[in-house]
Amino acid sequence: MPGAEAMSASSSPRCSSPLIESIHKVVLVSDSGVGKSNLVVRFTKNKYMAHSVQTVGFEFTTKTIRVGDRRVKAQIWDTAGLERFQSLTAT
Repeated sequence: MPGAEAMSASSSPRCSSPLIESIHKVVLVSDSGVGKSNLVVRFTKNKYMAHSVQTVGFEFTTKTIRVGDRRVKAQIWDTAGLERFQSLTAT
């Protein structure tokens, strides 16, 4: 039938883009005031922030990117500064 979506054997529509194949957690840990939050905003929203508010605790966001023919989701954790998250870093 013209205009109808292709159906699989289970009668569900085929998705034109592949499902997310992997999820990776990225934790940004460094000294306070070095630009971790600006890196996150640039990567996730492609925006530049000339002035930003200091992160308190942590902030969390995600971004799905295409790597070759795969879709990969990055969970990005923006920490408030190294001194608060020393337990996450290698000694």
